[in-house]
Amino acid sequence: MSERILPSPSLRTLFVSRETSKCPLISDMIKLGQSLQEQGLTDKETGSISLDYGKRLLINTQNVDIKKMTHQDIVEIVDYDPLKNIMMVIGLNDPTRETPVHWIIQKARHDVNAILQIKSTTLFERFQKKLPTTEKETQPATLERAKEILKTLQNGKTILIKNEGILFVGINVKEIHDAIQKYLEVQK
Repeated sequence: MSERILPSPSLRTLFVSRETSKCPLISDMIKLGQSLQEQGLTDKETGSISLDYGKRLLINTQNVDIKKMTHQDIVEIVDYDPLKNIMMVIGLNDPTRETPVHWIIQKARHDVNAILQIKSTTLFERFQKKLPTTEKETQPATLERAKEILKTLQNGKTILIKNEGILFVGINVKEIHDAIQKYLEVQK
C-alpha cells in the first residue's frame, strides 16, 4: 500500500495579540543572531532562530535579518495545529515560513529547545562530506521536511538540509552557540 500525500492547506495565522512578546528569553535569541555577524556570515545567508519554552515557541518574523534582529522581530507561537495548518501568534508580524517545521521538531524531541537554521548553499557545500545530510530535497514549511530533519537528527545535533543549508539544534542557545563556534572556527 502506498502512502497517500494530501495537499497541505495554506498556513493560516491567527493573531491572539498584536503586542511584542514579554518573554525574557528573547534577549538570548538576539545575542545568538548577533554572534552570527561576528562569525562573518554575510547578508546572503538568511535563516531562522527558534526557542521552545513550555508549550510555546519563540521565532523570528518573516524577512528579517537574524543577525540584526530586535525584540520586535520575534513572535510567540501560542499554539499550532499541523493537520489544519493553523497557528495562533502573539506579535507584530507574521512568523517566518519555517515555523511549522521548527514547531514539529521541538515538540517531537525533548532534547531540542533551540533551533538555528541557516540557508546557505556555501555552508552546505563546505560541510557536505562532514555532517549528516537529509536524504531528500524537501519544500520549506512542510511535514515532509520536518520528517526528513527528524530522521537525520538521529545522527547528530548539527545536520545539513540537502542543497539548502545547515541546521543546529540544542537543549539551549548556549549549546547552539558552542556548535556554531566549533564548525565555523574550523574554516578560519
